Amino acid sequence: MNHIETDYLVIGSGASGLAFTDTLIDETDAHVTLVDRHGKPGGHWNDAYPFVTLHQPSSFYGVNSMELGSRRTDTIGLNKGLYELASGSEINSYFERVMNQKLLPSGRVSYHPMCNHLGDGLFESILSGERTQVQVRKKLVDATHFSPNVPSTHTPRFQVDAGVRLVPPNALPALWHGQREGGLPRRFVIVGAGKTAMDAAVWLINAGAHPESIQWVMPRDSWLVNRLTTQPGPEFFRESIGGQADQMEAFAKATSIDDLFLRLEAFGSVLRIYPDHVPTMFHLATVSPGEVQVLQRIHDVIRLGRVQRLAVDHMQLDQGRVPVAPDTLFIDCTASAVEPRPTQPVFQGDKIVLQLLRLPLPTFSAALIAYVEAHYTDEKDKARLCSPVPFPNTLQDYPRSMMVSMMNQFQWSQDKTLRQWIRDSRLDGYGKLMTGIDPQDTEKQAILARLKEQAKAAMANFPRLTAR
Repeated sequence: MNHIETDYLVIGSGASGLAFTDTLIDETDAHVTLVDRHGKPGGHWNDAYPFVTLHQPSSFYGVNSMELGSRRTDTIGLNKGLYELASGSEINSYFERVMNQKLLPSGRVSYHPMCNHLGDGLFESILSGERTQVQVRKKLVDATHFSPNVPSTHTPRFQVDAGVRLVPPNALPALWHGQREGGLPRRFVIVGAGKTAMDAAVWLINAGAHPESIQWVMPRDSWLVNRLTTQPGPEFFRESIGGQADQMEAFAKATSIDDLFLRLEAFGSVLRIYPDHVPTMFHLATVSPGEVQVLQRIHDVIRLGRVQRLAVDHMQLDQGRVPVAPDTLFIDCTASAVEPRPTQPVFQGDKIVLQLLRLPLPTFSAALIAYVEAHYTDEKDKARLCSPVPFPNTLQDYPRSMMVSMMNQFQWSQDKTLRQWIRDSRLDGYGKLMTGIDPQDTEKQAILARLKEQAKAAMANFPRLTAR
């Protein structure tokens, strides 16, 4: 057995683990050891389907010290006119650069891919079985607490009969291989209602599939974040900062959860695919209005609950049985990137559990946790600055999640040093946008004033919304 020493043992070299490590080595002289079961840095991005992209602009994703993308706006496609969205391959290349050009050259990071952490600082090589015991001088960092499930490594929770053609979205771009055997599908059933299912549907239609050939099993309709409201450039100040003010007004004036989302929709903050169906799910999936228009072309939507069984000629759902054509290809999009997990304290003595501190920014949150770890010694101060934000699983959860997120932001605003770090952080997204306003720009100053006013009113109304 090997024996090594380190200051921080980080379990997981995905986006959060890398963002934490990047900031920690910039703010301290600590040594960090990273352990991950994947063969390359990037975590679940290594397993993602080929046509995946970020939901939100590249400019505030990744690690603090290295830009992702070039802050260009797209000129074609469904994201036209909005800031670029990094593709999965771009993200994987980016994280390799982070590791090979920043972390490892620092001389204070060691990286152990293809290894399973067995607990208590012991990890094992997947390939050789060789074990290494790590003496951790300071803390173990769990960067896996909110690790998403992805389709390619997911096991369906429903029965799949022999002869059923069921694939993850990863297989779709390779369907052309089937033409050699004459086995190309002519009908498609998308199973699942989340962002993965939306991506698969958009890809199929843009690749040439007729919308009439697609059935969509949608247990629940979703409210969706309008990507227009997430743009970081000054030319989008009204849509992004003004959009935040709109959201705060919706929270301030809402009399119920249903009323809240209808107000958000009226402001253009959220979208829905099918206007005649009221969504009951909100997982912060972010889309452009153009994507919604493509998805609305699918009319054969099955709302009979979750799939229980797939057979060659039918599928059994919670509330009924639906026939399917014999040449149907089922696409499994049921893996959840946001499996409900209870929050726990971020700082736990000799252990740190990375979690969300600002909805919905995991890499910003991980970097901020590293900054707090580097510069604060009192455990009460750390807990005060790093209250974990529960990811919303139901519509009713959203006000509570936003309330905790805003309470964190208030705590940060009262700390001059931390406030300045946030404003300088590229992962923050909007800090520089708001602080860089010309005092003579009355329109933008009015938007800022409205945001502050409505945020106070929203905080006053949160107890009523979260009590329901």
